Amino acid sequence: MNKPLSAKAARLRSAPTVTSVLLLGTLALAVGGASALSKDPTLPQPELGHRSAPFLNIQGHTFKDLNKNGKLDPYEDWRLSPEIRAHDLVGRMSLEELAGLMFHSNIPSSEPPGLNALGLYDFDKTQALIVSNHINSFVCRSNEEPRSLAAANNRLQELAEATPLGIPLTINSNPRSQIDFSPLTNLKAASFSKWPDPTGFAAIGDPALVRTFADIVRQEYMAVGIRKASSPQADLATEPRWTRINGTFGEDAEVARDMVKAYVEGMQNGDTGLHPGSVATIVKHWVGYGAQENGYDSHNHYGRYAVFPGHNFAYHIIPFTGAFAAKTADVMPTYSILRGVVINGQPLEPVGAGYNRQLITELLRGTYHFDGVVVTDWSVTLDCGHNCESGAPPGQTATFADVGMPWGAESLTREQRIAKAINAGVDQIGGSDETALIISAVKDGLLTRHRVEQSAYRVLLQKFQLGLFENPYVDEEAVHTIVGNPEFVRLGEETQSRSLVLLENKQHLLPYAALGRRVYLYGIDAKVAESFGFVIADSPASADIAIIRASTPSETLHPSYPLGHMQHEGRLDFRPGDKGYDALLEASAHVPTIVVVDMNRPAILTNMREKASALLASFGVSDKALLNLLTGQISPHAHLPFELPSSMEEVEHQKEDLPHDTEHPLYPYGYGLSF
Repeated sequence: MNKPLSAKAARLRSAPTVTSVLLLGTLALAVGGASALSKDPTLPQPELGHRSAPFLNIQGHTFKDLNKNGKLDPYEDWRLSPEIRAHDLVGRMSLEELAGLMFHSNIPSSEPPGLNALGLYDFDKTQALIVSNHINSFVCRSNEEPRSLAAANNRLQELAEATPLGIPLTINSNPRSQIDFSPLTNLKAASFSKWPDPTGFAAIGDPALVRTFADIVRQEYMAVGIRKASSPQADLATEPRWTRINGTFGEDAEVARDMVKAYVEGMQNGDTGLHPGSVATIVKHWVGYGAQENGYDSHNHYGRYAVFPGHNFAYHIIPFTGAFAAKTADVMPTYSILRGVVINGQPLEPVGAGYNRQLITELLRGTYHFDGVVVTDWSVTLDCGHNCESGAPPGQTATFADVGMPWGAESLTREQRIAKAINAGVDQIGGSDETALIISAVKDGLLTRHRVEQSAYRVLLQKFQLGLFENPYVDEEAVHTIVGNPEFVRLGEETQSRSLVLLENKQHLLPYAALGRRVYLYGIDAKVAESFGFVIADSPASADIAIIRASTPSETLHPSYPLGHMQHEGRLDFRPGDKGYDALLEASAHVPTIVVVDMNRPAILTNMREKASALLASFGVSDKALLNLLTGQISPHAHLPFELPSSMEEVEHQKEDLPHDTEHPLYPYGYGLSF
């Protein structure tokens, strides 16, 4: 007598095949089961990391029984190709489980909600997302000490292994290896080696160094269980007022292309695609994000447009071709609505890029043949209410609960937005966990199951390629030997020094001998200066020299908006009242003064140049790395990765999509002196 099927077995038996490309695999299974599929006999037994899944011993090999059914299923067989395994697993999944693959969520934190909730994981809430919502792609924003972070990520993988199909997590991170911290672009993470901003690498101009840097980051990420990176930024710095310039490789498209390619090669450990030694990269933001209207940022409703008055859209694609050549795993579309762009003879639909079929399916997948994962930027399907659209009323403060970026799709429901994004070519929705909306969209006829399976396959394929199904766990005891090891730290610090651009050196003031010289400091740690042999003076009048660090000026133009207070916007020129400029005025009246300007945007140095004896541009350097160069331990050879304008009037007259186009730049692109 046949026994009745269990609910799980009935579900698996009734699951449809994925697409016509499964026919050969399905036929092989029907004829001879998993043994009939083509296996690679040369593959060595991999190390299997496990907690709850039992082992299966077959023909001298060991496998993980991830679905705990007592037999070896094709997706559990590491001898099969990732493609076969991914297709097999998709065919075993319910619609609810498939929907979970299509969200890239935040790991809930014990900290209050915020852009970077930096505390310990909330394991109960995360487990609920893994078990109930079937989500297995997460971004980690924690700045925990590396060993604790590794242990926490191992615990999350243990929760995932205990689920019915045992699908491992893909844990992602924003950049955490830059010396400068910005809540919109990177993390202030403890113990990781520290390097300059990408603009600093562009100033050095050495793709091989970028590849080395990315390879070191890859090793540090893998040590703590991070297997995907929300980087590199392939955007171009063609609009000098834009807030995210420090995450780019400058304004020259060909330089950026070479740097992006090297970055992907370093992170993914080669240029042939993902494998167990890779950290997958998400290249962003497809495409034209650097051409923001008036430099406003499209995290905000008032900055939702990128514009192309110079008809230079094609130029902004060039850096992405480096990522495609290196076979980047993922692409993230920009928030922005692109104005003034025509593709295949048709103007672009006025929606954010994450909703734009012309940009994703026609251009990215069609013209450039990208077949990896497309993941939206965060919160594109959330609502933008009054505080988001118009700013908080007087007496109120906008909060993170007001954040949403559904540009061009504001009138749609969340279900309709998700369906529109996926039908445009998106595979994963970033920053959301609303899996029920995909399920309802299929039932309502807004999405097909075939389209859902297509994206699920792409997401699962990466997990198999990365080796996560064999071993998603890390050695917690070995973390300290890798993350922030002395050689990585030394190379990072040396690179910071090399990224400094010398703009002025009057009377050959630099290099400057520190020993016994009295120095007045502004913006520099006195203890670091003392370690170089300087004697700290209380005032410029009692000093031999002054060293001043200043930041590029900015304004808070829209403080009532949810993210408006976090933006570097508006002017770039130094004026009385700017603290760094006032410090220069005071010091230069008494002693030769060295000024170092931190270039998170292209500062206008017209007033600075008149009064500084030496002038440098920095792109993310520690005080120690700075003093290494000022005292001659390293010589400057870097060049500006973008031009420095001479006035705000010229900035306002340049075109957002064109590089090098202020009329009379104070310092042109590529400028830089040596000792």
